Amino acid sequence: MLKVKIVRLNQNAVLPHYATAHAAGMDLAACLETPVEIDPFTTALIPTGLGIELPEGFEAQLRPRSGLALRHLISLPNTPATIDADYRGEIKVILVNYGKKPFVVRHGDRIAQMVVARYEHVQLEEVDVLSRTGRGEGGFGHTGV
Repeated sequence: MLKVKIVRLNQNAVLPHYATAHAAGMDLAACLETPVEIDPFTTALIPTGLGIELPEGFEAQLRPRSGLALRHLISLPNTPATIDADYRGEIKVILVNYGKKPFVVRHGDRIAQMVVARYEHVQLEEVDVLSRTGRGEGGFGHTGV
């Protein structure tokens, strides 16, 4: 199992945790002194009070929580957000309210999921032509609904 160092930058920060044994993402919680109200079609930057030290070759992806999306139309506008292995600042989550009513975030509310994933740097090789495939240039729903 991969070990990732984590630090509480705020003593009230809630450590991320997996909600179930087979969950891919850990729940991230808001770390707030006072509640934050997000009006419809606006965003807010929500602190978690946490910092992490990822090993080289890994990133942390921040993703919306499905329950917030379904019930309140709360999402992340830059999903998935990426935390790079060399970032040492506080993890903050941009939340957007696509709903019709204001949404209030309180301290300890689970606001996003964090998935740690391996990545690889690639070397790009410029060519004049790409190889042919059966799909070719078909995209954006070309195979039907």
